[in-house]
Amino acid sequence: MGEQNVQQADERRMRAFTRALIQDIRALERMLSSDIFGEPVRHIGAEQEMFLVNASMAPAAKSIEILNSLKHPNLTTELARFNLEANLTPQPFGGSCLSAMQRELDALVKVTRDAAHKHDADVLLVGTLPTLRKADLELNNMTPMPRYAELNRVLRQMRGGSFHVVIKGVDELEMEHDNVMLEACNTSFQIHFQVRPDEFAKLYNVAQAVTAPVLAAAVNSPVLLRHRLWQETRVALFQRSLDTRSFADQARGHRPRVHFGDKWVNESVLEIFREDIRRFRVMIAGELDEDPMKVLARGEVPKLSSLRLHGGTIYRWNRACYGISEDGRPHLRIENRVLPSGPTTVDEIANAAFFFGLMAAYVEKYPRIDEAMNFDDARGNFFAAARHGLQAQFTWFGGEQLTAAELILQRLLPQAREGLAGIDTADRDFYLGIIEERVRRRRTGAQWILESLEALRESGPREMRYRTVTSAMLQRQHTGKPVHEWELASVDEQGDEDWRESIRRVGQFMTTDLFTVRPGDIIDLAANVMDWEHIRHVPVEDEDGQLVGMVSHRALLNLIGKEEPRDRDEPVLISTIMDPEPVSVSPETSTLDAIKVMREHRVSALPVTQNGRLIGIVTAGDFLSVTERLLQRALSRR
Repeated sequence: MGEQNVQQADERRMRAFTRALIQDIRALERMLSSDIFGEPVRHIGAEQEMFLVNASMAPAAKSIEILNSLKHPNLTTELARFNLEANLTPQPFGGSCLSAMQRELDALVKVTRDAAHKHDADVLLVGTLPTLRKADLELNNMTPMPRYAELNRVLRQMRGGSFHVVIKGVDELEMEHDNVMLEACNTSFQIHFQVRPDEFAKLYNVAQAVTAPVLAAAVNSPVLLRHRLWQETRVALFQRSLDTRSFADQARGHRPRVHFGDKWVNESVLEIFREDIRRFRVMIAGELDEDPMKVLARGEVPKLSSLRLHGGTIYRWNRACYGISEDGRPHLRIENRVLPSGPTTVDEIANAAFFFGLMAAYVEKYPRIDEAMNFDDARGNFFAAARHGLQAQFTWFGGEQLTAAELILQRLLPQAREGLAGIDTADRDFYLGIIEERVRRRRTGAQWILESLEALRESGPREMRYRTVTSAMLQRQHTGKPVHEWELASVDEQGDEDWRESIRRVGQFMTTDLFTVRPGDIIDLAANVMDWEHIRHVPVEDEDGQLVGMVSHRALLNLIGKEEPRDRDEPVLISTIMDPEPVSVSPETSTLDAIKVMREHRVSALPVTQNGRLIGIVTAGDFLSVTERLLQRALSRR
């Protein structure tokens, strides 16, 4: 979706684009049978996606302002106004290419960060931002550009409804979302490996095989919307947030547009491009090029813009790319989209070095990797790595069973060193040394986040714990030290401003682990729930989760206090004693306003609702608990 010139297309325009797409394939087929690609030297490159955050560690929708102030040719927009992307200069694969890549990356992050500071924002490198809220994913935060609006329109139309997301990890996330902004939860460090056409198939297959262990060592996205999910939750979320399949398509087993693949490539990159056209409908039409066959007839290089645009709407984790280099020559490259952003630039370059080294080594050692490994094992390893990180269980060559950590330390690091034989020794040892230490210490970015959250488990509201971890992550990124050297986030890093920001809204400290009843339940159930859980209020909801009432301890006492005898064979129902019109607030209600509502209505508990559905409850006891903690912090600082 890097193409700027996209428009809403009618059927005539879509048919014309499809014809151009097929013509591009024919032109590429002719190019591959000629010497137009020449003998290019292998090059590497990368794209850095990043989050923008404010002082509260919430997303900062400032990308347009930052880009306008910088006007930097290597920086560009992303889907959300709180994301940016930096494009690195391709480097010949050899010598000091890795340290050169890091120097350029550090410079781009610094210039972006300096500009962000002028707009009360900062740059954070992480796969999924721990402090993101669903409210941040509305269309008002979408970058105001035609291509993003068209992407949203087309995906919704193809889907035929909202996007349903279910991800199960330590916690379980289930949600409906009505736009494409879920994709903005993900930021990555995408790396490119330029290859010759004649070696594309075998190198692409190697990329598919080695992606799993590289990802296992690089995971940095363990939480989403304050739920602890996969070690690399981006993988699960990206597939679900861009799933355009209708219910009928899913029933027929149609492949989603985000996928790993189903088989090895046999001979040519054409297999991938043809399959993408065959399996996936054209989503968006761009400006049409001159007939590529005519361009070739003049001895020139065609842009193949239609092929490139269509390929940009299909999200293979290892993607085949066609491009034209600065010297005017066409080239092919493999784009690895799996690696997350962060935790630091040095960690990212180490991940890239590991991938590039394995690519170079294994294509020599296993030119037919399909004969050494079953494709289903490669795909299974990939999803195991995304779920479990270094604890993933892999099936490797010859059916060997190892954990990801064992495989990396015992087999892959020595191979990666061989593959980086043409890289400066100091760079090779430095970056692969980072991978080795990270794996030995079992300290990936994902593990640091999860362990930090656990260390803060008793230190305050959940909102504050996530803010503290995010703030600590940003501080440690500024040091430039790799993640395996980081200390966990600690209570000492929770400043007074963190506490104040973490209790401004009801949704930040409400109780979400609710015990509820329904109108047709008997009052004995509500009474026993109150007794067992030591609570004084039980919300009443219907089968759809809509709040329909509230049962209080006082209402039960009033019932018991009545002297009228009642027939025990006809139990009293919740509907007869509940308050059918309970006062409620939204999660965005300010804490002070909620207290005012409690005083005005003389209630000691407020159900919290969103679109009528019960999502939490806040009580007078919660306010007292927060006040007590604030007083304790104030006294401890004297």
